[in-house]
Amino acid sequence: MSIKIKIIVPINNSIFNGTFKEAVMPILTPDVTIDIENIPEGQPCIENRYDSMINAPHVAKLAKKAEADGFDGIYVSDMDFCGVEATREVVDIPIIGGFEPSAYTAMLLAQHFSIITIVDSVVDMQREHTRTFGITENLASIRVVHMSVTATHNHEEAVEKVFVESCKAIEEDGARAIILGCTGFAGVAQAVQKRLAEEEKRIPVMDPNCTAVSYLILLIRNNLSQSRLTYFRQS
Repeated sequence: MSIKIKIIVPINNSIFNGTFKEAVMPILTPDVTIDIENIPEGQPCIENRYDSMINAPHVAKLAKKAEADGFDGIYVSDMDFCGVEATREVVDIPIIGGFEPSAYTAMLLAQHFSIITIVDSVVDMQREHTRTFGITENLASIRVVHMSVTATHNHEEAVEKVFVESCKAIEEDGARAIILGCTGFAGVAQAVQKRLAEEEKRIPVMDPNCTAVSYLILLIRNNLSQSRLTYFRQS
């Protein structure tokens, strides 16, 4: 079975495209191919609800095109799943964002997880996700590294800051798994998990890009997509 995945980057620039591709390539099997595409308009990054609202219609448009072009599934590379919920009503192929696969994988492996995210303006937005999906009791904390989306390109700084906040989340908040709260942290999870293990803190650290793409492949292989009794099909 050959699988074609479209990765929609819901910002109007391509600065993360190479990083995203590099991050997910190790998890792809030979029968899986990916294509990465940015929205052509909208905000240059997503750091609040307004950014997400502006960019969501462009995500839906690209998603409809991806389905028409024969892709088997869509990953929107945004931890806050920009446009995903609404777009599920206009495409039949599975479409997912970064939050749900990361959160449910964390709960599979641990009782409580913490989110290490970028800036203060996304904290309540991500806390809201846990309420929406009924997993508030599993959330140990949300901690902020105070880095803009574009600043996460500084890999060494991102690893250091995420590591520091992860240690605090474990020691002070009771976290037993870590989720990276921004897809811009591509490639950071493995380095942080290794450093935590060296400090005798052997816990899983979720890269939302890798987790989501892996989960999307699972959905496609099992012929699963969004429920039409939850997401009613719109023309």
